[in-house]
Amino acid sequence: MSSVKPLRLTYAFDAYCGWCYGFGPALHEFAAANAERIELRVLSGGLFTGPRALPVSAYPHIPGANERIAQLTGVTFGEGYRAALTDGAVVMDSADAATGLVALRSRPGANALDAAAAMQRAWYVDGRSLSDAEVYRDLATDLGLDADAVAAAYASPAARTEAEADFLEVRRLGVDGYPTLLLHTAHGTDRLGGPVSSADALTHALDQHLAATAGA
Repeated sequence: MSSVKPLRLTYAFDAYCGWCYGFGPALHEFAAANAERIELRVLSGGLFTGPRALPVSAYPHIPGANERIAQLTGVTFGEGYRAALTDGAVVMDSADAATGLVALRSRPGANALDAAAAMQRAWYVDGRSLSDAEVYRDLATDLGLDADAVAAAYASPAARTEAEADFLEVRRLGVDGYPTLLLHTAHGTDRLGGPVSSADALTHALDQHLAATAGA
């Protein structure tokens, strides 16, 4: 058993961020490839909160952005999601989504990155609102978690408070866009890659940091 401390990383994302959806597969591959040496936490950034929590129809740039995301990352957007875009009524409320992530990731045996990906599939594939408590019951079941416990957590003030703490922590870290993957170092944080980085590119960036640290 290695006694080397794992490298700490923070993934700042938003469940309603299309670029985060596009980045997800590469990040998952990177996390799996480096599982023995990294410790990854997932925080919600709060992209659509307060006056920005509006029906998806209020953001007419989204379909065009999705085309670009698909071209650059290879992800696909599902029929359910396209129907939700056409209807335009789903309110994108990142505070609700962040609370849902807290409810999922706080369960024993939960993997926060898997939970985040499941939430994004619910929206970007199936077109389901991330403000719907039933979504979290279904995701909990899919993830092998206690659906009743997740539903109770989603409804709790404590989960909402923790979600708001995520937003504050992301701001404290200086994140100004999503997705952002940060490596915590002795002197602060370094950003690894960008929205269209491959898993190999992320691993290479991590290796470069380690080599630079070793040579310092």
